[in-house]
Amino acid sequence: MLTTAENPAAARPLLTTTVAKEYVHRAALAEVFLTEWTKAGPASFTVSAQWPRSHSFYECENGLYDPLLLCETVRQTFPLLAHVAYDVPLGHQLSWSRFQYSVNMDAMGLERNPAELELHVTCSDIRFFRSIPASMSMHIEAVRGGALLAVADTHFGCHSPAVYRRLRAGRAGDFGAFLNAPAVPRPVERTTVNRHRLRDIVLSPTQQRQRWQLRVDTGHPVLFDHPVDHVPGMLLLESVRQVAHAMRPFPAGAAPASMDATFKKYVEFDEPCWIETAPAVETTETTEAAPTRDGRQTVRVNAFQGEELAFTATTEMVDTAP
Repeated sequence: MLTTAENPAAARPLLTTTVAKEYVHRAALAEVFLTEWTKAGPASFTVSAQWPRSHSFYECENGLYDPLLLCETVRQTFPLLAHVAYDVPLGHQLSWSRFQYSVNMDAMGLERNPAELELHVTCSDIRFFRSIPASMSMHIEAVRGGALLAVADTHFGCHSPAVYRRLRAGRAGDFGAFLNAPAVPRPVERTTVNRHRLRDIVLSPTQQRQRWQLRVDTGHPVLFDHPVDHVPGMLLLESVRQVAHAMRPFPAGAAPASMDATFKKYVEFDEPCWIETAPAVETTETTEAAPTRDGRQTVRVNAFQGEELAFTATTEMVDTAP
């Protein structure tokens, strides 16, 4: 056996790195939040993540991390494990069909150091095709400093290039639609959606009350950090948060503490997508936010393209003011 003097590499401490950006479908290393993964059981895994103290898009409000930062962390987790644990080849496409999360806002506080997270992941409902998953579900419990930070559940499909081409009906890999997307419509007022930069606003006003056009800015450095052939799910989740603020009476620091979202179809670049509020509870006759436990307010949002429902979500907004 070599001594540390004979083998200087053995004396070096293990250094923290991120996982490969290709595994989380990101182009920018700065946007990779996952640091490592280990197998904990036949279908269970532990994924480590780190959140920066400041982010250009997922901003901290009232000294708390943005719950949508958790959503992006989960979104990175399912391609990572699909590729490294289940041998889904790079080049296969993943598509969200269902996503739910609930955050413990008391554990979301900003501290002096970046937040270190452990995500305990259990995979289930795996449907294989030729030994490669065609779809699967994941249950995720996020822990920070020994405290439960959040619980999330997601279901997604894994599509080979051939299957994806059939699903997309000629649009697969069509980056021309991305590069030639229509001009970005004017945004709503910044204060309406609690956003400080115009580029971060994803809603455009219409003549109808509680109806907006989805504002798709393909030049956004976070929501679009690489060319894609359809509108990404994270943009749709952000639209839910912004609709909730636009509806009022939420204070500036209100956060989406939970969400239940269903992705019905791909949203394309070449025609408008309309974002509308819907009754938060089926027995509610108005589209106003419905009060829930602990002063939370429930908001339901639908997205339509053409005559088809593309996306629907319900979120609970909570006031984070100290």
